Order: sequence, then structure tokens, then C-alpha cells
Amino acid sequence: MDRTAQLVTSSTERSIAYDPPGSPPSLHARAARVLEANWTGASTVPSRGLYPHQWSWDSAFIAIGLRHLSPLRAQTELETLLTAQWGDGRIPHIVFNPSVPLDAYFPSPDFWRSSTAGRTAGAPRTVQTSGIVQPPVHALAAWLVHRADPGLSRSRGFLARVYPRLAAWHRYLLHRRDLGGGGLASVVHPWEQGMDNSPAWDLPLSRVTPAPARSFRRADLDHGAAEDRPTDLDYGRYVRLAADYRDAGYADGTGEFAVEDPAFNALLIASEHALARIADELGATGTARHARAERLTQALVERLWDPASGMFLCRDLRGPASAGREAVGQASVGHDAVGRDAVGQASDGHTTVGRDAVGQASVGHDAVGQASDGHTTAGQAPVGRDAVGQATVGHVTAGQAPAGHATAGAVTASDRGPVFPLHRPPARPTAGHEASAPDLDPAPAPAAPTPAPGLIPERGVSGLVPLLLPGLPRDIVTALLRTAAGPHFGLGTTTRLLPSYDLLGEAFDAHRYWRGPAWFNTAWLVERGLRTHGERQQADALRESALELAAATDFAEYVDPYTGEGCGATGFSWTAALALDLLHGESAGDTTLPGGMSATHGTTIANSTNSTTVTADMGFKGGNRR
Repeated sequence: MDRTAQLVTSSTERSIAYDPPGSPPSLHARAARVLEANWTGASTVPSRGLYPHQWSWDSAFIAIGLRHLSPLRAQTELETLLTAQWGDGRIPHIVFNPSVPLDAYFPSPDFWRSSTAGRTAGAPRTVQTSGIVQPPVHALAAWLVHRADPGLSRSRGFLARVYPRLAAWHRYLLHRRDLGGGGLASVVHPWEQGMDNSPAWDLPLSRVTPAPARSFRRADLDHGAAEDRPTDLDYGRYVRLAADYRDAGYADGTGEFAVEDPAFNALLIASEHALARIADELGATGTARHARAERLTQALVERLWDPASGMFLCRDLRGPASAGREAVGQASVGHDAVGRDAVGQASDGHTTVGRDAVGQASVGHDAVGQASDGHTTAGQAPVGRDAVGQATVGHVTAGQAPAGHATAGAVTASDRGPVFPLHRPPARPTAGHEASAPDLDPAPAPAAPTPAPGLIPERGVSGLVPLLLPGLPRDIVTALLRTAAGPHFGLGTTTRLLPSYDLLGEAFDAHRYWRGPAWFNTAWLVERGLRTHGERQQADALRESALELAAATDFAEYVDPYTGEGCGATGFSWTAALALDLLHGESAGDTTLPGGMSATHGTTIANSTNSTTVTADMGFKGGNRR
């Protein structure tokens, strides 16, 4: 074991030793042990045995929790991931562990062929990775990790080393992935968005010819029941898309699947605010990045907000309704004419819409001294805009309810009753994946919305994640809160944790991967969003429920949203990490998140007791990531 590993291990062991001798282990100690067990020496696997490699957005969430145990290990987690970054700026969604047998996971390194198929795009030669990406949580994670121990971060030069890589990552998304021409980043595979099997992908996937079943072997079915996993038809389409992308040299904009997703872009905006804070910390100015984040927020509203649904929806860029791109928003956000970085260096990689996406830039491949995107372009920041905390719209104090908030299924903070009333859970959906509404809400489902052309008419938790953003108009915040608490998601009424998909949707299934189950990372994101907009009581209730279910299910991968039954893998790393972050709350040492988001979480549950430990007789199911 090297010196770094020794330091990291000793730091974690000190954190675990919070429980008095002879007392039951606290939730804090249990979560710490999960992360310790899943640590490989340089990064953390999602779950030992089932998910034996490093996943991109998992590592970002894991680092957010690890900062409470060992800021050094949290920094190492992100640094390890960033060493696998491609020359064009993309951060691959999987970094493969060479000691793991190829047949332990599919698609394996020999499917992606990153070092050969990705050579033009700058794939690293010494590390095997996938060729697609995952949501950009990384800059937000890096800022929070820095704030956990600024002295250590500065002494190691942590932010100075990761900033150019993170800037190149954002540049790749803002330029290479602006496939709709309206400023938002697109995903080119369902796995990139992170919510792999969401019903939102059914329509765009229906145009994809699946790969023959005999051409691949599904390793995921070795660990989980088929009825909880994607169908063979869907999996064949996933494989086809990935293979076509690989065979095109991982060139963007050529495939059959291109979707603008609200959660992916909301996380990009939150991380852009974080990059602004990092730039300020490094002695540059973050004003232009804050301004870009505000422009991206405006583009998000213009392109993905659907008043009829009361939430954000995905936009299908390859569907018939998108064949003629609308004129509004054609100027791509972030495409600056000059493109200078924080220290005045010219940024190479500012390509225009439609330019060949492969091999255009190698900026960001090295860890130090690379260009950082159009950061200080003249005239970019509006006059009088404050660089830090400029977005204050929608920040109401605890207990305040906006006008019009109290509607059917959504009550004001002052008269809200029990947060999670007892109820009889619905039966497991039939083969048609259709679930009835719970007995507490017998009203018929409302008529399906008619979204704007190009928008996919499926409500998923992705459409609630933009609550993270402080610059949302207040009327949109009010509508999102109403939708979250209403019959489609049941927040604080009929569900124990926020479902991944519309409870009343035809495709809802409480156990099938991302087609209804509740996940802890989306609960964490929405909890942050509720706090951002002053909804403290709802945020506290969601936090308490997440902690209770994390304890009761042994940190399950995901849960049944009605019953709280644990599903998928147990000892899941991001569940444990985000439980730690929710536990620490005000002790986290950072009271302001990028863009004005509050990092405080109200009352902190004591780590020295077992007050959060919940005993439950739960059944668990095996699973695999995709």
C-alpha cells in the first residue's frame, strides 16, 4: 500500500470509530463501511462483485459523500476518473478495471474498443473505457470536495489540476453535443442520461433496429430477474446504438438517437455555476460562467418546459416533429467568438454547429495548463450582474408557500399533514406494466398532456431535477412543486420515495429498472432543489425518508416507491455516500452551493447513536446496471 492509500485508509477508519463500544452501528458507520468495502485503492466500484468497474456519475456522487470521511480519498476518486478523459474532452461513462475478466460485465472493453475506435477522438491508449458519457455532476462534486477541506485541496493543487479537465468536459458538451442548435447538450444513447431504461426512451428507440440476440450475451440476467430488467428487445437496441457509435469512430451527430434531457442539462448548469466558483478560487473571474449558466437555464425553459405537463420533458431531435428545427434559440449557448480561458489563453475547440465532431480538439487531455472554454469573452456578462449568488429568484424562507401552490395533491407548508401516511401498497403490475393508483388516491388519471412538437410525452423524475437551479422563474418552480406532490409522483403523500417515472403512466412498473422504482441519487437532487426554493418541510421529509430507507434496505441500489422494498444490489456505493451527505447536513462545512443553492439540511441526525437505524424484514433482488 502506498503512502496515499495509507493516509486515506486511516482517515476513513477514524471516521468509522464514532460509535461507542457495544452500541449498534450508526447509519454513519454502516455507510462508511460500505464505501470502505467498495474501495479499490484508487476509486470506488458501485457494488463489489456485480459492478466491478468505475462509473462516471457514480464516482461524482460517491466523492460528495466521501468528503465527509476522507477529503483526500474524495479528491482521489475524481482524479482517477479524470485520468481516463479523452482528448476531445469527454469523460467516459465507464473506466474498466483490467484485472476483471471480460465476461464479468457486458458491454466489456473488447466491445467498446476505445483505444482503437476512439483514437481520432483522443481516447487514452493505456486505459480502456467506454465511448459514451454520463451526466456532468463532476464540477459540482469537485467544488463540494474542495470545500470539505480547503487547506488540503490547496496544498495538493486539487482544483488547479482538475479545473482544465472539467472545463474541457463542459466545452465538449456545449459544442460537440449541441445537436439541436439551441444551446442544450444532447445524449446519443439512453445509457448516457443515467436513467437507462426510462419510458422516455421508448419512442426514439422504436426507430432503432435491434442487434441480433445471438450477437451478444446479457450478463445482467445472471444477477437479476428478467422482469426487473430491460427487455431483450430494448437491450438489442442499446447494443445497436453503441455499436454504430463505435463504428463511426465515436463521432457525434451521426446516430439515430439524439435527445435533449432536462436532468442532464440541469446538472450541466449546476456544474457550470460550480466551475465559476472554482475559477474564483483560482484567482480568475467566474462572471462569464455564471452568465452562461443563466443562458443555459433560459434555453432549458424555452426548449424543454411543457406547461401542459407541469414539468420539463425530453426533446427528441430525430423525430418527425424535429425535422424542421425552430428558429428560436439557434445561437448556441457558450459558442463564444474569442474563447479565452481564465488566464487569457486561446481556447481551441470552439467549433460551430454542424462541424465534424471527431478530432477537432485535444484541449483538456493533459491535467495542467489547458484552455478552459470561453471564460472571459468581452460583453458576455450582463452589466451589473453579480458573479456569485446572482440568482436569487424563488428563494423564500421556510414555511412560505407561493400563491397558487395549494392544489389537489399539494398542500401548503402550514397545513401539510403527515408526510408519509400508512397505506396499502398496490399489487405488482401485470405483464402490461400498468399499475393502478393506490387506494388513497382513487381519482381517475388526468388526460394525457399534449406537449409541444418534439417533446416526448412521458413524465419522469428527470423533469423535476431542474429544481436544483436557482434561476428558474417562480411560476415554473410552483408548477414543479405541484407536479411532484400530485398524483403523478406522490411526494409526501402516496410514495415513500420519489418514483423514477409517472405513477399513472401506462409504462409504470414499481420494480423494473428506471420505469418506476425510486433511486437515492434522484432523491438527493430533488431534496437539494426543494431546499433551493425554500420548501424546507418537504425537503426535510424527503431527507428523512431517504435515510430511513437507506438504513432499512442495507443501502439498496433502488427501492419500490410505494413499499420501500429494496431492489437491485445492496451495499450500493452512491446510496451510502449520499446518505452520509444527508446525515452531515450543516456539519458539511459549506453553506452555499454553486449558484446560490443552500447546502444546509436542517436538523442533523446524531452520528453517535443508532437513532436512524431501522429494522425491517425486507426482501432483496439481485440486479445489474444495464
